[in-house]
Amino acid sequence: MAKAKYTTHLGMVDILPDESPKWRALEQIIHEEAARYNFEEIRTPIMEQTELIKRGIGQLTDIVTKEIFAFTKGDSNYVLRPELTAPVVRSYVQHHLAQRGGSQKLYYIGPMFRAERPQKGRQRQFHQFGVEVIGSGDPVADVECIAFMMSIYKRVGIKNFNLKLNSVGDPESREQYKNVLKDYLRPNLNQLSELSQKRFETNPMRILDSKEKEDQEFIKNAPVIGDHLNEDSAAHFKKVCDLLSSLEIGYTIDPLLVRGMDYYTRTAFELTSPDLGSQDALAGGGRYDLLVEEIGGQPTPAVGFAAGMERLFIACEELDISLAEPKTVDVFIATLGDTARDWAVKTLPVLRDRGVSATMDYLGRSLKAQMKDANRENARYALIVGDNELEAGKFTLRNMHESDEEQLDLEQIIQKVAHLSND
Repeated sequence: MAKAKYTTHLGMVDILPDESPKWRALEQIIHEEAARYNFEEIRTPIMEQTELIKRGIGQLTDIVTKEIFAFTKGDSNYVLRPELTAPVVRSYVQHHLAQRGGSQKLYYIGPMFRAERPQKGRQRQFHQFGVEVIGSGDPVADVECIAFMMSIYKRVGIKNFNLKLNSVGDPESREQYKNVLKDYLRPNLNQLSELSQKRFETNPMRILDSKEKEDQEFIKNAPVIGDHLNEDSAAHFKKVCDLLSSLEIGYTIDPLLVRGMDYYTRTAFELTSPDLGSQDALAGGGRYDLLVEEIGGQPTPAVGFAAGMERLFIACEELDISLAEPKTVDVFIATLGDTARDWAVKTLPVLRDRGVSATMDYLGRSLKAQMKDANRENARYALIVGDNELEAGKFTLRNMHESDEEQLDLEQIIQKVAHLSND
């Protein structure tokens, strides 16, 4: 087979016809669960202003410093969105969604872009679904986001996962903790990895998220933020934990869970699965009470999560979970001769208008080749038509799964097939 002249960019893959059904099935699950939780869908442009992403995510985060696809066109700076929380909040502020009243419960599905090294479950174009609850500071909103997130995985059939939970505190708590953490790390600063040494001044809490070998001993013995929360932050976190327990949602408190974005406050959470190996994250999120104000809105509390769709599919493969039924078509019309082909072209819309999925051979091949095609298409029935059938007004309807057949007129065929396809 000749090598293709043009191929996809590194880290960007085609979703081929055999894979599309599982994507549609997952999207349908997300839409259905969103309806049950009374979330409304929001869709934002794939491109945003670069400054929005920098301000929203944080100037010194890995995403902004290393991973965004940014470019300039004329006087405008664009970025392919690397995540959707900042764009959703931008839309919330721009369109004055607070005026709709109450908290805004929004969800999304779509592609994101990050210029990172491609690996299993992590591409440069990837897909996420997620929710944002904007306008509520109540711990109930945190728990509703977590419950929604977990409902998706339960619907899919994934049960082998772990919910990690932490609080990163409010700004007051976090500043106090940063000073304590820096005091702990400072005597051994030159033994930390180069990346952690850079983070020491800019964002020392991100050192706790380091995967570098030389950092692990210091991380393991580091002071934990839970011991430095002020009264309000501690009370909020306790209420979240109590509500999760009341819903029988299991969790593990992970004092090293800080998440990667600067906008997180108080609750942080992550869902992982051991079925994914070293890259075990399925979804994650938390509260971000400062972000709306940071990008120009009024001070507004908010909480949400994002989940990788490719990661979910990997977990499904590991667990042998099939999200979509095998492709099928109700009727494949196999024809003998030009007159029969003309009849088939006119009959296809008749079948489809009655709710029957139908197709035919487009290449004018032999009956044997057409029947092979019917099998390949997983057709439930083959409708065989030639000059004799057209003259008699009765056609051969072959059940492709049971290998029996009968002679019926078109109306009888439609009634039989339409009835079965609606069962």
